[in-house]
Amino acid sequence: MTTDPERIPVVIASGESIERSELVTPIDLMERACESALEEAPLLRDGVERISVVNILSRSVPAPATALAERLGLRPRRCEVTTIGGNSPQWLVTRAASDIASGSLSSTVIAGAESIRSARARRTARRRSSGRRPLHGRPADRHDEEVAPPEAPADPVVGDALPGVGPAETAIGLVLPVHIYPMFESVLADRAGHRAAEHRQALGSLLAPFTEVASRNPFAWFTDRLSPEAIATPAANNRIVSEPYTKRMTAFLGSDQGAALIVCSLAAARRAGVADRAVFIWSGAEATDVRFPVARPDPGRSPAIAAAGRALLAAASSTAARPVDIDDVGVLDLYSCFPSAVQLAAEALGIALDDSRGLTSTGGLPYFGGPGNNYTTHGIAALTETVRRGDHLDGPGTGSGGVRLGLATGLGWFVTKHALGLYGSAPPPKGFHKGDTSVEQAVIDASAIDVTLVAGVSAGAEVVAATIVRDRDGIATDVPLIARLRDGRHMALGAADHDTVLTAGALDLSDLVGATVFVEANAPRYRLLPG
Repeated sequence: MTTDPERIPVVIASGESIERSELVTPIDLMERACESALEEAPLLRDGVERISVVNILSRSVPAPATALAERLGLRPRRCEVTTIGGNSPQWLVTRAASDIASGSLSSTVIAGAESIRSARARRTARRRSSGRRPLHGRPADRHDEEVAPPEAPADPVVGDALPGVGPAETAIGLVLPVHIYPMFESVLADRAGHRAAEHRQALGSLLAPFTEVASRNPFAWFTDRLSPEAIATPAANNRIVSEPYTKRMTAFLGSDQGAALIVCSLAAARRAGVADRAVFIWSGAEATDVRFPVARPDPGRSPAIAAAGRALLAAASSTAARPVDIDDVGVLDLYSCFPSAVQLAAEALGIALDDSRGLTSTGGLPYFGGPGNNYTTHGIAALTETVRRGDHLDGPGTGSGGVRLGLATGLGWFVTKHALGLYGSAPPPKGFHKGDTSVEQAVIDASAIDVTLVAGVSAGAEVVAATIVRDRDGIATDVPLIARLRDGRHMALGAADHDTVLTAGALDLSDLVGATVFVEANAPRYRLLPG
């Protein structure tokens, strides 16, 4: 690449927003976050060339990036929105860095938000009003739900639009993260030799430090410090959702949160008089695990995160005086929608679960909050602010020459799409580099296991992964499995009948993984074998 300041990408500012009482929209929250970021670099306002908005799950206008630009009074050359995926924010940063390094971009705003709390409050108000004014006594203004004129064109969409599940998962209704991520966890628990209760305690110990970080974060949704026992012990206010996860182990989606990043060239930052705020984007890398969970050879590992991590550090090493390794990184933010996501990333990157650096910069999705696809924008904002401040600059994890490095990971679908970014307090000696994962990606793609929707004949199959879905009373309502047939093909299986659900639901999760079940012919259903 180049050391030309016009082509050195930096994160120059970030902003975050949170709303706990007023009813807001995603555009409101993004506007607040962007204004907060622009206050740190006011002379960049007129130079923003592109606005990229992360896919919004809660209701919004068809062209949220265009609407945001209008709110901010900006006139970018391009407004766009991403596809679904929590990898999107880091993917956008890497893409922007590549464009700046190539000379095709000077300054961009990346923003996202969710207002799921407000959306739920509006629905409740409508039900209570029985068809009258949806918000009694409140005018219908921009702080109500946003309505776009029918002729308003949608923002162009960027990113990978492939689905997260395939026909096998869909056939048994295995489509929700709260069911699929616990299945990954069952593999990890089996590998550790843990019974379900023992594994929950281990997860409580993993996540308790996350609550410490959230307690110090003014933008976190929950700020209570929780003990491992409070996280792991099932209770009326902490029920088991899907074995082995309690409610306090799962991402919280019911927040109103927004975040924004300003990414620009170092030269643009200098012209705006804010170069002293620069956090340098050293490298970025992306990879994708086998697309559909049922087809993965080992649901308890992520070769794509490992590949992206190696490529990320290799790309950074190509710019440094000596190779950069994971121990040179002082600040971490691992995507944390569920405990299995954290463990898979840590194992793939060679990071201990009790690493003294900590695994989150925000507090994590169960405690900081999980604003849809936009969490990683918050993660990058928190991480780069820590790098910018230079906290503990001379401590462990400081690279050569006193450079403070931070690593953020983003994840889409079901440990599927991955984007990683490396950030530094000083410029990389030879400029930004993007890691190349093409060779390893081909190997990952070729590793997919053949999947069948039905078995030709009734036969036994070995359970590869499982979870037990429970209702609010703790009663099993579903026990989905991923199983391996004798010919090596994988199947997604649902319980054949209610009796099978109740019988399987009474077992410990560790009794299911590795067990043999009887697969019915011509249907993705199983029964437990007698005894």
